[in-house]
Amino acid sequence: MKIATYNVNSVNARLPVLLRWLAETQPDVACLQELKAPQEKFPVGALREAGYHAIWHGQKAWNGVAILGRSGEPVETGRGLAGDPDDAHSRYLEGQVGAVRVGCLYLPNGNPAPGPKFDYKLRWLERFTARASELVSLSDPVVLAGDYNVLPEELDVYNPAGWEADALFRPESREAYRRLLAQGWTDALRHLNPDKKIFTFWDYTSAAWRRNAGLRIDHLLLNPAATQRLKAAGVDRDVRGWEKTSDHAPTWIELRDGSQGTAS
Repeated sequence: MKIATYNVNSVNARLPVLLRWLAETQPDVACLQELKAPQEKFPVGALREAGYHAIWHGQKAWNGVAILGRSGEPVETGRGLAGDPDDAHSRYLEGQVGAVRVGCLYLPNGNPAPGPKFDYKLRWLERFTARASELVSLSDPVVLAGDYNVLPEELDVYNPAGWEADALFRPESREAYRRLLAQGWTDALRHLNPDKKIFTFWDYTSAAWRRNAGLRIDHLLLNPAATQRLKAAGVDRDVRGWEKTSDHAPTWIELRDGSQGTAS
C-alpha cells in the first residue's frame, strides 16, 4: 500500500497538478492539506472521475484537509481535535482505509514567534499529541501524515543558522515533535534516510527551487504496527518543478501487506 501526503496549496487552483500526480503515481491513499476551499467547493466529482473516493474537512479561504482512497471511500473516524471547543480551523481529519488508520493534519505555522500564533501552534501540538497517544498502540497500522510545519533536525533545513528564530525551527517546536516521537512513532522518511538531506518544501520566493533552498516539513509518522510493514519512503520532488504547482512536493511511504519486518 502506498500512502502519500501532499500540501496542495489550494485544491481547486492546483487541480490539474493534483490530477496529473494522482494519474502518474496512483497512491492508494493520499492525504491533502491546505485545501483553501469551503466544504461545498471541494472537487469531489473530478476526483471520483480520477478513481478516488474522498472525505474532507473544508474551510473557506484557508486550511482544509482531505483523505483520498483508491480502493473505496475512507471511513471517517475523527474530525478535529479535542481540547479546544473554540478552535474552528479545519486542520485534522482521521479515517480508516482498509486495515490502516490514517490521520491527516495541517499543523499551524506559528509565525511570528513568539506571539499568539506561536502559542496556538504549541497548544495544537499538545492536543494532537494527546490524540496520537490514543492511536500509537493500536494493533492495526496507523499513519499520521501531513504538513507538520516543524523542522525536526538541522539536516531538515538548507540553512539552519538562518531559521533559528522561525516558529518551524524554534526549540519549543522541535521538542514537542520529539515528545510525539517518544510515544513510539517512527518518522518514516528519516528512518530510511538517516543521514540524507531531503526536502519537501521550497518557497516561491528567492529562487528557492532553483537553489534547492528547501525544508523538510511534510512527515509521515508510523506506529509500531505500521513500522513493521515499512518498505520504502520518498519524495516526488519533480512535481515541485511542474507549471503552476504547489510549493510542497508529495511525500510518500509504501507498506508491505502483512507483518514482514522493517526495511533497513
